[in-house]
Amino acid sequence: MSGRFRGDHVVVVGAGVAGTAAARALVQEGATVTVSEARPRSQIASADELQRMGVTLLAGGHEPSHLKDATLVVTGPGVPEGAPILTWARDRGVPVWGEMELGARLCDVPYVAITGTNGKSTVTGMVAACLRADGLDAVGCGNIGHPFPTAALEHHDALVVECSSFQLQIQESLHPKVSVLLNLAPDHLDWHGSYAAYAAAKAKVYARQGAGDVHVGNREDATAAEVSAAAPCDVTWFRTGVPARGEVGYEDGELVARLDGDAHLGPVDGDRAGYRADAAAAAAVALAFGATPDAVRAGLATYEPLRHRGEVVALRDGVRFVDNSKATNVHAALAAIDGVEDAVLVAGGRAKGVDLAPLASRAGRLRGVVAIGEAATDLVDVFAGVVPVDVAASIEDAVTEAFARARPDGVVLLAPACASWDQFASYEERGERFAAAALALSEVGAHG
Repeated sequence: MSGRFRGDHVVVVGAGVAGTAAARALVQEGATVTVSEARPRSQIASADELQRMGVTLLAGGHEPSHLKDATLVVTGPGVPEGAPILTWARDRGVPVWGEMELGARLCDVPYVAITGTNGKSTVTGMVAACLRADGLDAVGCGNIGHPFPTAALEHHDALVVECSSFQLQIQESLHPKVSVLLNLAPDHLDWHGSYAAYAAAKAKVYARQGAGDVHVGNREDATAAEVSAAAPCDVTWFRTGVPARGEVGYEDGELVARLDGDAHLGPVDGDRAGYRADAAAAAAVALAFGATPDAVRAGLATYEPLRHRGEVVALRDGVRFVDNSKATNVHAALAAIDGVEDAVLVAGGRAKGVDLAPLASRAGRLRGVVAIGEAATDLVDVFAGVVPVDVAASIEDAVTEAFARARPDGVVLLAPACASWDQFASYEERGERFAAAALALSEVGAHG
């Protein structure tokens, strides 16, 4: 323990995964820690662990008294920036950090920072695989589920940090060796208030970069490319087309890096929506970090794709059921639809303030739509008069109705374009229930 926070009384807001990890790291670094949580103690999974660490847990609602003697407040990404307890702290002159800021302050090894509307977790895993193939002890962390402050104290050679817009918005010290903005499309507008504010949060991924650092941008995403072009460091570009000098892309079916000479990185399986772009981005990032082309080739070849991102989870009567539950926004859903033909789309959930109308642009690829959740009425309006739309009360009913409408040898695609929180604990639960419902269908089913 280095004691970097010895003598500090830190109040952590939120006892979720990120808040608990922040508390654990702060205790390890010598701080006295109080956790303020809105939920009652009975709903806090980490309550006993916090108690064992010597943390004071104040549950059941935030109060100004929770900030007594605080020298620092650290908040998890699920707490709105305008939450009263954070306002109380700022009014008292107490610094407020996000857990991403805490991780950046604790980290003493070089790291990559990855953000974008879609593909973050996949690219994080790919880059970590490439760096490990280059001989480094590298792990993915951050928004991927392994908190940045935890990873920062584990003594790895390098970290690959997935950064959400929430996390980026409330940090100032993040200084990656290599950053990447994968793509940009409207998302989380209910949180950020506007697309411009959302984009500005994403741009903070490179705010502290400079000479000797590299930012990687998407040459084929005009909005993201405009943000990336403003990076205060060297910029490397990726694309799914043929790369120019200084870019990574594809030629004759092979991934090629035209950075220092031409490096041929092998073919990439393009079955999953967006997978080729993710691989090109990961290659550009890993090469910029210093990995050899051989390591990048090996890392991409051995990487195992994450679940709920376009996998076929069942085959019934010739109908393929494709789980893309992670397509939690319109941009991701459009990419998923682009990977199918004559499919029945299962979509809906909590739209997060985003307009779903762009989904209608892919109507020609759809045989029908089954709408679920809070956004069901909006989806009926989006597709009215364009493709048949049914409304289902549950994901199980949606699978049954979609199967009935699908053509033999067709596709039922779960690509919700919405968050899962109205009906499910997570997008993982939504995908698991979709798969279970598909597997439970009769082998004869609607097409027998």
